[in-house]
Amino acid sequence: MTERVSTPRLRTVGVIAAELNVPLHRVLHVLRTREHIRPTARAGTLRLYDLQAVAQVRHELNAIDARRSNAGSEVQHDA
Repeated sequence: MTERVSTPRLRTVGVIAAELNVPLHRVLHVLRTREHIRPTARAGTLRLYDLQAVAQVRHELNAIDARRSNAGSEVQHDA
């Protein structure tokens, strides 16, 4: 009996953007500015990411959106 070993499913930046339903430039921005999110592997010039990296990108995008919405909701009062 042979044991079947599953190959990890790695994603390109474009696939991550499609899975998260966000524009590609937003994913690229997160990956450029967050040094803790690193590719799991490379295939030529392609950077490939695992599920943990996708979760980190999702978290960072949510944090950016939260900061943006909080900044817009602050009301400035005249002194």
